[in-house]
Amino acid sequence: EVQLVESGGGLVQPGASLRLSCAASGFTFSIYSMAWFRQAPGKEREGVARVSRDGAPTYADSLKGRFTISRNNGANTLYLQMSSLVPEDTAMYYCAAPRYAGSRLEWADFAYWGQGTQVTVSS
Repeated sequence: EVQLVESGGGLVQPGASLRLSCAASGFTFSIYSMAWFRQAPGKEREGVARVSRDGAPTYADSLKGRFTISRNNGANTLYLQMSSLVPEDTAMYYCAAPRYAGSRLEWADFAYWGQGTQVTVSS
């Protein structure tokens, strides 16, 4: 079965950087697009970034270039490098996989989720 395990979250101060990791198993990771979502208390889950199987990234417009998504297909691992963190970035961050190994995917195509890793940005 599909399994996604996030790690790397924690409590950091504004302006700090943090790298999240997602270990994937149960499917052929290298042929699937992957994504990061986040959900703050009382808010809907929102897409943060997604990356094609070839490594082409797409980001949410609101992130202003502060986040970078990448992948290591040999290690079945997805990453999210976050910089210049602000309190508004505080949320549970989720790794996600889509329903099928296609191209030109959108946020709604992602259907498999990890348990999440908490990121808290506070002074």
